[in-house]
Amino acid sequence: MDYHFVEREVFRGMIEQGEFVEWAEVYNDYYGTSFSSLKVPIDKGIDVIMDVDVQGAKNIRRIFKESVLIFVLPPSLRVLETRLKARRTDDEEAFRKRIDRASKEIGNCAWYDYLVFNDLLEEAVQEATSIIIAERCKRLRRIGKAQEIFDLES
Repeated sequence: MDYHFVEREVFRGMIEQGEFVEWAEVYNDYYGTSFSSLKVPIDKGIDVIMDVDVQGAKNIRRIFKESVLIFVLPPSLRVLETRLKARRTDDEEAFRKRIDRASKEIGNCAWYDYLVFNDLLEEAVQEATSIIIAERCKRLRRIGKAQEIFDLES
């Protein structure tokens, strides 16, 4: 999906109109996913991969019951701190806020469907890919096609 940037007031109006599946204000910026941006790919049966916070994931699960949620975890908080410091994109206050938020969000990983540890990037990508492929093959997602092809009874 592409990013679409709008003015803050436009975004607030979209919130008031209920146009978002999920949205949040993060570090003084608004981020969100509109219903309209999801409609076409979902209607076509295309997998939609989103990077959202815990609040957003809860909203997505509430609206799209069949959604599959994967929580990507750092190997440890110490490794996360090292990675964030190496980026050199945040001042100390922003860095502390990110670490505090990450600690709180990690506490919510237990209600996700899958957990992937991002220790080695290649392994994490392979695990996430495997989850997506396995979910595509679930009986409930394929039984209609199997019934159609093989004239199976319900």
